[in-house]
Amino acid sequence: MRTSLRLAALSALLLSSLAQAAELIPIEVHRDANCGCCKKWISHLEANGFKVEDHVESDMSSFKQQHGVPPRLGSCHTALINGKFVEGHVPAEQVLALSKRDDLLGIAAPGMPMGSPGMEMDGMSDAYQVIGLKKDGTDVVVADYPGH
Repeated sequence: MRTSLRLAALSALLLSSLAQAAELIPIEVHRDANCGCCKKWISHLEANGFKVEDHVESDMSSFKQQHGVPPRLGSCHTALINGKFVEGHVPAEQVLALSKRDDLLGIAAPGMPMGSPGMEMDGMSDAYQVIGLKKDGTDVVVADYPGH
């Protein structure tokens, strides 16, 4: 009886772990080999339910151009999820919300705003916006993050 109980508990734990692993959201991150903040953003995604496939690129400018990231929205790394781009240090909550926006080709946190995920520094943060690129080529603000 005791062995059966242990086996049942172990089975439940294993199934729970498999279910959690199956729920991870796949995303590809493309970055320059020398960028440390990109690795911190990847850690942010992983801590928020994403399964990251990390790619080091030799020519990020060409990669961004191939995937429709306009220079005005540029940052240090580019992620791809469900055919859309995520440019820069976009918070995980906005990456998740992108799946509900059929009107957008992608989203970006242009530049490298201090205090955004991966750019944390001693509690300081700049105000910044997450910008969406609409299918007609125009920009729309999808989120505002205040500085402090």
